[in-house]
Amino acid sequence: MIRRFNSYKYFLTNIFGGRLQKLTIDAGFTCPNRDGTVGYGGCTYCLNDAFNPSYCLPQKSVTQQLEDGIVFHYNRYRRANGYLAYFQAYSNTYSSLERLKEIYAPAIAHPLVKGIVVGTRPDCIDNQKLEYFAELNKKMFVSIEYGIESVYDSTLQHIHRGHDFRQAQDAIIETAKRNIHTAAHLIFGLPNETPEMWLRDIGLINALPLNAIKFHQLQLIKNTAMAKEFHQNPEAFWRYNFEDYINFVIQYTERLNPSFIIERFAGEVPPRFLEISNPNMVRYDVVLQEIERRMASLNTWQGKYYSI
Repeated sequence: MIRRFNSYKYFLTNIFGGRLQKLTIDAGFTCPNRDGTVGYGGCTYCLNDAFNPSYCLPQKSVTQQLEDGIVFHYNRYRRANGYLAYFQAYSNTYSSLERLKEIYAPAIAHPLVKGIVVGTRPDCIDNQKLEYFAELNKKMFVSIEYGIESVYDSTLQHIHRGHDFRQAQDAIIETAKRNIHTAAHLIFGLPNETPEMWLRDIGLINALPLNAIKFHQLQLIKNTAMAKEFHQNPEAFWRYNFEDYINFVIQYTERLNPSFIIERFAGEVPPRFLEISNPNMVRYDVVLQEIERRMASLNTWQGKYYSI
């Protein structure tokens, strides 16, 4: 089947000749906006427990998380012929290079792991670390995922990111220069932002030398500062339903750089973590199926209205 967007699944299949499954790892990192380096409390929307699968606990070794993850995914996805070790929780380059090498070593050495994916912040990378990743990239697949979240500095300050958009641009450019697979995350729905703003300023994203991108709708997680802010000032938030989100994501995809691989169109967390029940909070496979069905009915595709 020919898909109407640049599919991450197909990208991996073309490289590895079959299905690869990500194994999420929590290696016990923190973030500079949690430990006082640039701030305390972390991003106002963040609760990593909401995104970690059940087998993923920092109390376990990396090796144990890998083994438990393989068993977990084998029971659900038996066609996987290899795995990507996904260092996801918090900022997974926020330590010395020597310590990072120790943490990554079990994943790199595992016979079923074909590559590593490292989620981090743009202010937690430097040339020394990038040179290490560039050397590792000669031996196995390496992807660095940066949390951009927003292109607006006022928003980044409001949500306590502790970095600005310029830092995200610089980190992405330096990573791409070294031929490392470079990905980014965006959140749709942060306070005081609107769909009109995101469509208007998509050129800032399209201009980045990215290989891949992930989209997440803002999900209000219990016991976060963002959830409290929503109850205090709901007018600041984009109030949308399932239909609204599908329509917006398709419009955004039509304007998106067609070379970008889309890893996800939306996020998904277990309902028990959600502060409010929302009709757009459905399983990701339902979101994906509806996006593809709607794009086919509209005869549209990624980059249809893309312009430099």
